[in-house]
Amino acid sequence: MSDSSPWLRSYTKFRFFVRIRRFLQLKNSNKRSTPSDQFRKPTVTDIDGEGNRNMDKERESTEDELVIMQRSVKRLHFGSWQEKAAAAEEIRRLAKEDLKLRKSVAELGVVPPLVAMVGSEVGGRRRVAVQALIELANGSYKNKALMVEAEILSKLPKDINALDESTRHELAQLLLSISSLTNNQFPLNSSKLVPFLVGILESNSSIETKTICIRTLHNLFTMLDQVEILVTNEVVHILLSLSSLKETSEKGLATLANLVVTLKGKRAIENNPMVPNSLIEILTWEAKPKSQEFSTYILMILAHQSSAQREKMVRLGIVPVLLEVALLGSPLAQKRALKLLQWFKDERRAKIEPHSGPQIGRVGIIGSPMNQRDVDEGRKMMKKLVRESLYKNMEKITRRANYGEDCSSKLKALVLSSSSKSLPY
Repeated sequence: MSDSSPWLRSYTKFRFFVRIRRFLQLKNSNKRSTPSDQFRKPTVTDIDGEGNRNMDKERESTEDELVIMQRSVKRLHFGSWQEKAAAAEEIRRLAKEDLKLRKSVAELGVVPPLVAMVGSEVGGRRRVAVQALIELANGSYKNKALMVEAEILSKLPKDINALDESTRHELAQLLLSISSLTNNQFPLNSSKLVPFLVGILESNSSIETKTICIRTLHNLFTMLDQVEILVTNEVVHILLSLSSLKETSEKGLATLANLVVTLKGKRAIENNPMVPNSLIEILTWEAKPKSQEFSTYILMILAHQSSAQREKMVRLGIVPVLLEVALLGSPLAQKRALKLLQWFKDERRAKIEPHSGPQIGRVGIIGSPMNQRDVDEGRKMMKKLVRESLYKNMEKITRRANYGEDCSSKLKALVLSSSSKSLPY
């Protein structure tokens, strides 16, 4: 495409002749120096002369770059589509080399025409513009803000499936860079950005591209006032699905952790059919400590002041899994798992204690043959069943962790010292 441009061919020849000229000048200067000059001690004059030559070379190089920059900016504004594409490629190269040059190029007004090229229906033009914008956005808050002001979010392609994987990946990189503006409370119209990201997450894009999109969502959802507007059941379901994959679990769970602290986000998460099953499953991933920490955090938020959620978690077998995390997880995951276990323990005790006394009295009134001896035997039987269940759970944990004899003795001591009252599950 751009290689067939007459301007590019002439420019390439020009650069070639410039390099040949510099090479010949350097060669002639070496020939003029005598062998004795090569071994004599350099004088102050020689050093000054060498410094001046280096400065001249740097000045020539800077002047060449300025000429190229001015020519590229002119062609980007007024050239044909082929010349615009070639100019965008040259701007990308210049912006990649130097941060100061990156800012200077943007000040010449190259951002709006590059943003306009992002909305082009021709894939090649869009891609070279996106590549140039990625380099211009790198490390420059002002350049990112200029892109938003040029309405780049309105230029995003509507049909994700029409884009190739490379274009999706580069667009995701550019949007991730722009989304960092939220760290400075810069106003960002996320309602246009989120649907595009969801489209990529639902497509057959690579795991790397999807991970970049999740990171962008994470940046957007750090602004809590945006969450109430942007969070939908669709977004939550996609994030939960990606959180169930070990490759994308950490970023997905970190984003869900931002959502769950808001009322709308919490409702969307707890009403999803994957919750809490998928979160409990993530707790068993011993090789993913960060995922365990995020999962226990989300479960804590869901379980707090919600007896229905706690009952559902217990029914799905969360207690033995939490016991394992409390013994073998990271320090943070252990702390959160113990907190959840304490909640389940307190709730169990609150359910049993108020009804145990009156229940027996009511049964006696009805006429059932229930005496104190039967009550004591029933309690002993329950303790025995609980202790056997604990033995099985601890043995399972010990086998999975493959701990040494020291850990096994500690687990055995914990079981022997436990009772149905202190650890009801």
